[in-house]
Amino acid sequence: MKLWKRSLIFALCAVVALCAAGRALAETAHMRRIRLSTNLINKMAAQSDADALGQVIKSGKGVAIFPAVTKAGLGIGGQTGEGVVFLRRPNGRWSGPAFMGISGASIGFQIGVQSVGLVLVITNEEGLHAFTGGNSFKLGADVAIAAGPVGRDASAATDGRAKASIYSYSISKGLFAGVSVEGSVINQNRDANKAYWGRDISAGNALKKPATDKRVAQLIQALNNLVKKAH
Repeated sequence: MKLWKRSLIFALCAVVALCAAGRALAETAHMRRIRLSTNLINKMAAQSDADALGQVIKSGKGVAIFPAVTKAGLGIGGQTGEGVVFLRRPNGRWSGPAFMGISGASIGFQIGVQSVGLVLVITNEEGLHAFTGGNSFKLGADVAIAAGPVGRDASAATDGRAKASIYSYSISKGLFAGVSVEGSVINQNRDANKAYWGRDISAGNALKKPATDKRVAQLIQALNNLVKKAH
């Protein structure tokens, strides 16, 4: 093969590789978070006790999904993760998304667990205000949070007497896992919100918009499938 042909082939391969890398980089911002959140909800829906989580979501105000909350350091270190938030209307339709981050102490991680998928279910107006009323808030201080109920406890917690404004559910290595996020801070990710919506927008305004965009269609379907598991 002539040298110029080889050079042309190498150049074409380089262009293809650069295009693929560009697509990957573009996806890592907000679309990667949506994809990973979809995977997490589907994984949680496959658990044997997913009906409890579905029941809490069905009777709640919305969800915050953090597909990979990562433990940093050994012992008492820190935890951080990026997530996406949707509100659930009384008619069962969803609005959003708004992009947010979580950070704080990692004392609650189980031994050997380095990363967990975390879902926070907003149960009442106080929890709703926390996610829509400002730039950041602290779990346990600004708004009450508790481990999400399972089994029969789920029905008792969704009869209008919920004591916590937010319930937390987590999963690690394919199994529901315990992790305490009390004391962690939830903050708006304005860069991700701008990247998704195409303009500067607050979480409160983003969460007023119907979640009908095709970019979140699979995630909304996953959430609806999880709600269908509720008794």
